[in-house]
Amino acid sequence: MNFPKCVKAYTDGSCLGNPGPGGWAALLRYAGHSKEFSGGFAWTTNNRMELLAAIMALELLRERCEVALYTDSLYLRDAAEKDWLGKWQKNGWKTSAKKSVKNQDLWQRLALQRTRHAVNFRWIAGHAGHVENERVDVLARTAAGWAALPPDPGFPG
Repeated sequence: MNFPKCVKAYTDGSCLGNPGPGGWAALLRYAGHSKEFSGGFAWTTNNRMELLAAIMALELLRERCEVALYTDSLYLRDAAEKDWLGKWQKNGWKTSAKKSVKNQDLWQRLALQRTRHAVNFRWIAGHAGHVENERVDVLARTAAGWAALPPDPGFPG
């Protein structure tokens, strides 16, 4: 498939307690332009916010793109690159141990975006001085601290 635009997306999720108030952030770069996005929920988990950051980065793109998605989440990277996501889909959203996949609502949204975009997940070490990763970390932690965050519709509590 030929994609007209190549976008870099830097994503991060944060939770003040796990579970606790959480935030997600995405920084999108294309052709010399950058845009930052963030949000959060009153009660959620860090893994949900890491996933949601990636999902939002992809959902915010208005047209099909080739995306280099940078994350410090091994959970996210491994699920995509080791094809856990594909195996879960084939197994009716069950793990190899026949248990329901955690965060299925978000994995389904990510799977949909992967049919829309060509996504290359790239892991970067968190808190290691990577400028964009440090920026999305600040944005996600700030969002987690916002007052009056809404409930996470996919997380019990």
